[in-house]
Amino acid sequence: MIGPSGEFGIHAGQSVPLHATVEGWLESLALTQHASMCAKQITKATGDDVIGIALNGLEPVREVMGLADAWWRGADSLVAVYTGEAEALSFPRGRTALIYSGLDEWGLRGGVTDGDS
Repeated sequence: MIGPSGEFGIHAGQSVPLHATVEGWLESLALTQHASMCAKQITKATGDDVIGIALNGLEPVREVMGLADAWWRGADSLVAVYTGEAEALSFPRGRTALIYSGLDEWGLRGGVTDGDS
């Protein structure tokens, strides 16, 4: 669904905005593809394990304009945290995070440099 301010979200019992814009959602999809091709390892966490993921020291990936679903960038990793569907369904065990690790500069940023973002 598209919200009144242009946010992209889902409606399943209740409305939950996932990204601030449709473009942010598309960036998230592109980043998923890119990270999955470049990562040396992908680790999945679900339910309460998602809460324990340390995001301090990581920077948000602004391009995805994450709300309930967001991405974070570290020194050699990207972390995708998906909580929107679990929130919409009132199902906390449905929270999911994917940690893409072992990334080099291309894996972390693709063709974007610090001056471009």
